[in-house]
Amino acid sequence: MESAPNSIYFLTALFLVLLSGFLHALWNLFTKRSVKKDVFLWLCQWAGVIVYLPWVILYIPQSVADIKSYSLLFASMILHGIYVILLAKTYSLGDLSQVYPIMRGTSLLLVPLISVFFLGLHLGVVSWIGISFIVSGIFFISGAKFNKISPRPKVAILLASSVGICIASYILVDAISIKYWPPFVLNEATNLGNGLALSFSVFRSRAIRNEWKINWKTVLLGGIFAQGGYLLFLYAVTIAPVGQLAPMREIGTVFGTMFGIVILKEKQGKSRIIASILIATGIIILGFSGR
Repeated sequence: MESAPNSIYFLTALFLVLLSGFLHALWNLFTKRSVKKDVFLWLCQWAGVIVYLPWVILYIPQSVADIKSYSLLFASMILHGIYVILLAKTYSLGDLSQVYPIMRGTSLLLVPLISVFFLGLHLGVVSWIGISFIVSGIFFISGAKFNKISPRPKVAILLASSVGICIASYILVDAISIKYWPPFVLNEATNLGNGLALSFSVFRSRAIRNEWKINWKTVLLGGIFAQGGYLLFLYAVTIAPVGQLAPMREIGTVFGTMFGIVILKEKQGKSRIIASILIATGIIILGFSGR
């Protein structure tokens, strides 16, 4: 049985992760509603860099400068950069309520498995039951039946799966990097990586002024929510195991699906509600399963 202090720490981490999931779904909604996805994401990255820069300056003296720490930071920047390029392409082709669950579901499946086999994390039977509920619900939402859909959605599903692989990869790298870099510094570096990765296509599109004119409010909010949400997650993994917290963050899948149904008016059925219940049930089981 966990002691009271450990329980408090875990509940704090759980709250931070659930809030992180909500903010993540919200800025993904903003991205889906934007005109040029890559331009919108590019603007969000630089907005986040500027907004959080004062805190980064305060945290820089806490950083450890050696080859290993810089290698991890560079790897994180590359993975985040690939992620944001694929994300823009995915939202250009697929519905929010379809591709968002696939992206989050793929990472959800991979992070605990990699954590167990490579990071030495042990998950009990109850934890695995919770994970299986969440994964089942997420892929039920996705409706990923390759033989019954047209080529365009097929590409969107494949891209979404690739995004999920990137998410799993950078979560694990960042979980290690956080031991060497304060969260604000790590987050700022990945924002820079994202901005640089998108720059070529963005400048070639010549759509920066138009996107800013139409969506400047959601650009600013997206920059704050995207970076702030991930910061909450980074702080949470300093309190509790990443393999357990990463699945809980997927409560954002429920929020994302509801945004697609209610706000974007995407075609959905009762199956989406059932899938959301599966996800919520899995999160509750995982949350109370302990380590």
